[in-house]
Amino acid sequence: MTSRNSPGACTIRRAPRDLRWPGDRHVAVVFNVAYEAWSDGNASGIGPMGNPLPAGVFDTNADSYGRYGAQAGIRRLMDILHRAGVPANVFTSGVLAERDPEQVRAIAQAGHEIVAHGYAQDLIPAKLSAADDERYTRLTTDLLTRVTGQAPSGWISPRATASHSTFERLVELGYRWQGDALDEDLPYVQEFDQGSLVAVPLSIEINDLSHSMRFGRTPRQFVEVFDEALSHMLANTHDAVILDVLVHAHCYGRPACSWAYAEIAERCAGRQDIWVTTRGRIAEHVLSRL
Repeated sequence: MTSRNSPGACTIRRAPRDLRWPGDRHVAVVFNVAYEAWSDGNASGIGPMGNPLPAGVFDTNADSYGRYGAQAGIRRLMDILHRAGVPANVFTSGVLAERDPEQVRAIAQAGHEIVAHGYAQDLIPAKLSAADDERYTRLTTDLLTRVTGQAPSGWISPRATASHSTFERLVELGYRWQGDALDEDLPYVQEFDQGSLVAVPLSIEINDLSHSMRFGRTPRQFVEVFDEALSHMLANTHDAVILDVLVHAHCYGRPACSWAYAEIAERCAGRQDIWVTTRGRIAEHVLSRL
């Protein structure tokens, strides 16, 4: 089929509905960490103070809140993943390869998958001019490649909001997969004139920002939501599914709530009835079955 509503007109090649993950399992669990930053002079759009400031006033509170992830939260979350022995996708802003290349390099060397996450979170591809979109996509790719020694194979846009040309540009730059898709359970292949890209859908139910900042739920409830979702998927679904656990280093990287991420990671480590994996491995598995 041809898709023209989503970014970039393409032909869709879908995975078979009887797809299984390795070991004949049907539930894949992906641990994700959003390691994000904003360009100079810009701040996070989400902060602990809910009352908006007048237009034109720089929100120093939100700016400080957002900076926590790169300055403290990322190290705590990496320690949690190391202790549990589980791999993660780390959504990484390209600007962090300039500001803290040692940390970005350490994440890659620890065996996690560095996912290109745009140059900065305020530079959402859908809002940029075509020229700026191309410039920042190439810059992000070059920065992460230079620092880690390996070109990123996967991309998730800031806000998971691509432009109409983002995916075709990713193909040109050699990317294998993108995670801006929210429209399916199973991965699918997007065929463009220049080549193909695997869309690996992102499930958004277990996301610390919406969980805590929007709904006001507790870290204990975060664990409970995961437990209920996983139990239901194992018992009541038969098709292959992906269950994402997403935390942001500036939100659940803090001591009062990072333990919830640790508890989920420890519960999943070593289990034989689920596939704890990364998006890159999912993309390669799907391609091997098509």
